[in-house]
Amino acid sequence: MSSSKINPASRLSLVQEYYFSGKLKEIAEMRQKGLDVINLGIGSPDLPPSSSVIDTLYKNASNPSNHGYQSYNGIPALRNALARWYKTYFHADLDPSAEILPLIGSKEGIMHISMAFLDPGDEVLIPNPGYPAYEAATKLAGGKVRYYDLTEENGWLPETDMLEKTDLSRVKIMWINYPNMPTGRKASLEIFRNLVAFARKHSILLINDNPYSFILNDSPLSIFSAEGSKEIALELNSLSKSHNMAGWRIGMVGGNPAFINAIMKVKSNMDSGMFQPLQAAAAEALEAPEEWYRQLNEVYLRRRIIAGEIMDALSCTFNRDQAGLFLWGRIPEYCIDAAEMTDALLYNRYVFITPGLIFGSNGNRYIRISLCAPEDVLKAALDRIKIPLQKINN
Repeated sequence: MSSSKINPASRLSLVQEYYFSGKLKEIAEMRQKGLDVINLGIGSPDLPPSSSVIDTLYKNASNPSNHGYQSYNGIPALRNALARWYKTYFHADLDPSAEILPLIGSKEGIMHISMAFLDPGDEVLIPNPGYPAYEAATKLAGGKVRYYDLTEENGWLPETDMLEKTDLSRVKIMWINYPNMPTGRKASLEIFRNLVAFARKHSILLINDNPYSFILNDSPLSIFSAEGSKEIALELNSLSKSHNMAGWRIGMVGGNPAFINAIMKVKSNMDSGMFQPLQAAAAEALEAPEEWYRQLNEVYLRRRIIAGEIMDALSCTFNRDQAGLFLWGRIPEYCIDAAEMTDALLYNRYVFITPGLIFGSNGNRYIRISLCAPEDVLKAALDRIKIPLQKINN
């Protein structure tokens, strides 16, 4: 049969396959060859949600009436639970009927927001380093990517005074992500107030992507803690990390009703609502007591100590006060770049660690270790890095 002359849309030339999609295929191929590869790259929680969440899922899935299409804006029980969660832990008020929109994972929201607010040529401020999905969604929606630097020297924070010296007339959206991924930098109310003031001054839609607030962080913070934020800001959140529900795909976007209605116009043309038992289980998860978060963080703290030992073994330097599911460290000067180090670890030690360069050029001399692996796996990776090469995989 002759090859088809039907070509993909030209917009696909603007983006690449997600880095981890390709890397997981490579790791799978190595494992098929009998190589025992330890994966410390991806932030997919390996722990389960609470038993009450699973019980709620089962109970609701067992009800024959819960298998039909659902409303596009989520069931009231979930929106109300999200509002209580924000009030209890972030001290922020969100109207569950108008200012909260449940999502099939917060990653979905990145695309929906981009499609809802960007016209061709609109500029988008994206952190470097930052989550690659911001760039991809911007390009697919016809926007123009404009990076702003996050560096170790500036504390991994946006330098709004430097941005003020540039032409901001075409900027429509600014993405921020605190607690930050990949650097683990925490925000403060002062930082959020400064960013809100900057966005209001220049009529920029400020979006905080906020899935890591409960991981190794004693003070969860929302962009809505800053005065005047609702008129200019949106916030994405997720149950993936905070409640060990990554595969369940449950997230949310919060903001004023006008912004939420704009996003709804896109979302309602993209899906047909979230499975009701998933929503009911998510509502149950959001009622978790503080003890749930404390016990979860005790696990991650023990893992981070071992990840720190891996960093030390690799002669990397790192800030020990990081939030989130990862440990971010600077590679030694004798390494050419992060790709050289991580490739050497993968092909010679059979340990996969993420090179920081996938998050942008400012990550070129950094690596990221995931804490989503049991302590014995992290210790095994540490042992492999320490022992002579010829003893590995024997």
